[in-house]
Amino acid sequence: MPLWVTIVLDGVGIGAQPDAAAYGDAGSHTLGHVLARERPHLPHLEALGLGCITPLDGLAAVAHPAASYGKMREVSAGKDSTTGHWELAGLALDTPFPTYPKGFPEAVVDAFIAETGCGGILGNKPASGTAIIAEYGEEHQASGHPIVYTSADSVFQVAAHVEAVPLERLYAWCRVARASICVGPHAVGRVIARPFEGEAGVYQRISAQRKDFSLAPPSPPVQSALQAAGIRTIAVGKIADLFAGVGFDESHKTKSNAEGIATTVAQIERLAGTRAFLWTNLVDFDQEYGHRNNPKGFAQALEAFDAALPEILSVLPADARLVITADHGNDPTTPSTDHSREYVPLLVVDPAQRVGRALGLRATFADHAASLAAYFDVDYTGAGTAWER
Repeated sequence: MPLWVTIVLDGVGIGAQPDAAAYGDAGSHTLGHVLARERPHLPHLEALGLGCITPLDGLAAVAHPAASYGKMREVSAGKDSTTGHWELAGLALDTPFPTYPKGFPEAVVDAFIAETGCGGILGNKPASGTAIIAEYGEEHQASGHPIVYTSADSVFQVAAHVEAVPLERLYAWCRVARASICVGPHAVGRVIARPFEGEAGVYQRISAQRKDFSLAPPSPPVQSALQAAGIRTIAVGKIADLFAGVGFDESHKTKSNAEGIATTVAQIERLAGTRAFLWTNLVDFDQEYGHRNNPKGFAQALEAFDAALPEILSVLPADARLVITADHGNDPTTPSTDHSREYVPLLVVDPAQRVGRALGLRATFADHAASLAAYFDVDYTGAGTAWER
């Protein structure tokens, strides 16, 4: 029985798309710049054929790659995680999710205050989560007013100290924002509850109690079609959150790449012999290193993933597929701390195929959805062209 595993290396782009300048990303090349600057040792990704996709410093274009290889172009308007994952699932967006580089408009703020009864807000600007908590934490604890902020992504984030605002109240406020405020022209991709604890100077976000309230997809993604055909669908990391849970039988939240890799290996072993789709997101590349302009940490995360590949491949059933790709770029060598509009790498491992083939430039991320549906012989009307033969 077949198993399909997709691992998204969050933010690991492979060169600027032709329209990158329109997004402020001309010249971005996440993998190329990190490899050129830090020279990470990636022997297993090299053997799969990563260096065959495009010239990369320190990686050979091996003569007999173990995976089929190519890259995919994003056609959706936007460059955030939700947009990228939705397109991977067959849903291309014509209009980008709204972003707020100057903070949320007065009407949105007033509605949030009125409908939640929170009394007022602090912040209302794009900011690093840790920085804005340090800036407003004491005032928040004294007033009880939540810290509302955004980022370069389409997000409405609400931070609150657990001793000033109980968790359930914070979650309730975010549900209100999702249901009646962040709608219509203000339908952000995600409303995020960001609880924190500690004292001034040593505040700490509580990642395990973060909760995302995502916009539901406008039409069924490919995993819904798989579900309807009786194929189990399992999400690891933040995947399910990006789809508001739509189309997944199970979701396993993780706190780091290491936990995500370990969970993926365990799920592959558990699912062997079943018809299942396992979709993993490894977020550290983006969250910990890309947004913080840390190419050294980014390179070390690539090395850690590369070192884990033999174990992942060793448990992969002979009739399975493993896809390694990304959702956008996040070049840590540029002045920007935002995502970058880039192609994403595509490596497809078929254990029964000793040498991979060139898959070329795929016209859309949605080729992933089309190939997934073809692999399971499931009808799916989303966009994309299958690389599966």
